[in-house]
Amino acid sequence: MTGRQILVVEDEKSIRDMIAFGLRRAGFEVLEAEDASTARGKIADRRPDLLLVDWMLPDQSGLDLTRAIRRDKETEDLPVIMLTARAAEQDKVSGLEVGADDYLTKPFSTRELVARINAVLRRTLPGDEAGTIESGGLKMDTLGHRVTAAGEPVSLGPTEYRLLKFFMEHPERVYTRGQLLDRIWGGAVYIEERTVDVHVRRLRKALEPSGLDALVQTVRGSGYRFSARPE
Repeated sequence: MTGRQILVVEDEKSIRDMIAFGLRRAGFEVLEAEDASTARGKIADRRPDLLLVDWMLPDQSGLDLTRAIRRDKETEDLPVIMLTARAAEQDKVSGLEVGADDYLTKPFSTRELVARINAVLRRTLPGDEAGTIESGGLKMDTLGHRVTAAGEPVSLGPTEYRLLKFFMEHPERVYTRGQLLDRIWGGAVYIEERTVDVHVRRLRKALEPSGLDALVQTVRGSGYRFSARPE
């Protein structure tokens, strides 16, 4: 997948240059920003296809920048991969919980970075499918990438959208975290199973106002199931 535009938000020029060089060699168009303020300006001028955001930025943390992107209606579905030297599990969970679609720990190879970017783009960019899926009071427009609950719009991040779409297409079946990782994230890139729990929580939170969060059920010892039937 080439020709996509990536905005690299990294304050260390040597790292930014290395990332930009590798991405351009892989066929991506690269924009660069050394801080959150510059990144927001570039996003406003021309929305990129994906953001690479460093955790530590001089004017605002990468976490806060990602959180702000998710709260803005114009950018709420913009794919974000966080880059950081923090390797602790809680740090990874924190990045995912504010809305990042993936998390890459430094140091990393260009090959892994490109694989992660392609994996996120595959699952977040609109495909060719068209139609409507309805289940349990939810309605999904797969062409417009819109979801409504009892007629009211539901705001979802790109990964939550893909997760809900998969659930609605496969109701009443229990899927393990490993199976969901394979189906939603793809098997080419390693992602921890804890990632599934984070995105399920975010999906449920988005469905809470409509009272439909109970459609996504936890099956203890097994995984998750989408069902309109009471647990």
